[in-house]
Amino acid sequence: MTSMNTPSAPQKPKLLDRVREAIRSRHYSRNTEDAYVAWIKRFIFFHGKRHPMEMGAPEITRFLSFLAVEGKVSASTQNQALSALLFLYKEVLDQPLPWLDNIAPAKRPVRLPVVLSRDEVQAILAHLHGTSRLMGTFLYGAGLRVLECCRLRVKDVDFAAKQIVVRNGKGDKDRVTLLPGVAASDLARHLEAVHVQHQRDGGRGAGWVELPGALGRKYPNAGREWGWQWVFPATRFYRDPETGQRRRHHLHESVLQRAVKEAVRRAGVAKPASPHTFRHSGVYPAFMRDHSSPRRRLRHSDCPRTPGAQGRQHDHDLHACSQPGAGSRPQPSGPPLRHRRRRSAPGSRSPCRPDMLRALAA
Repeated sequence: MTSMNTPSAPQKPKLLDRVREAIRSRHYSRNTEDAYVAWIKRFIFFHGKRHPMEMGAPEITRFLSFLAVEGKVSASTQNQALSALLFLYKEVLDQPLPWLDNIAPAKRPVRLPVVLSRDEVQAILAHLHGTSRLMGTFLYGAGLRVLECCRLRVKDVDFAAKQIVVRNGKGDKDRVTLLPGVAASDLARHLEAVHVQHQRDGGRGAGWVELPGALGRKYPNAGREWGWQWVFPATRFYRDPETGQRRRHHLHESVLQRAVKEAVRRAGVAKPASPHTFRHSGVYPAFMRDHSSPRRRLRHSDCPRTPGAQGRQHDHDLHACSQPGAGSRPQPSGPPLRHRRRRSAPGSRSPCRPDMLRALAA
């Protein structure tokens, strides 16, 4: 007869808990975690709550076909569901089965983004007020994404260098972008009000913010320091269940999304514009914003004050342009200079002719 005090065997974690643990151990974003868990739950309920170990390629194909035919979802949504299921079988259930490689993703169509003209952007910004207008200016003038703007911290704004450091952007990458000159004074006044609010919160036993990673354990008091505070904090407190701290979250992205949607309606703009449309409508193309330095962006931008400006209009009030003596090199007159390539070993260089470049571009 077994004793009543014998400890029972540890209970095996549930499937969705294992999924969350696998995602967090790989440092995926929270949005990815929520999306993957939601698709896995939907896949299980679609097949009558059967365990994924009992299913295979036919069930996955049937589920994806249902999404495309009955649900009429886009190709990107269908591929997201496929990625979640492949992660489940490969990383969580540890089943590197041959049929997983035979499931091809859906073909994504190439779509052109919605782009606003300068007059349309100014009309929309005219119907934004307060914090929403300031955030919209940053989206357009600095090329920030919505969450990058909401998660901006005080320490990442450099007024002296007129630049903003974007931390943990898309793909968990950092980058440097420009601080719009017209927004500098408004941002300074906004930060003064946020500082007063932070001091008032500290007197109430609050004033904490969430820190990335394990910085909260390494620096216990850093969560109340001014540099780590959000540039755009929320209006209400919340209590962290683990530490018991009274914190302020950053402003939720839905606040800006609703404000921009209402401003677009009042401005009479017929285009389906959103906060992310400001990023598409800025001066710098998206591939230059994420993969090049600020100096290179200025050199290759279509700002009228730099060589090679053509085609697009430029809003001097919202975008920072390179000016002599303003932290950028004066541009030489005449035709643009060619970049000097690093000399390689004799016989290893191949001639780079214009016809070859046209063939590669095609």
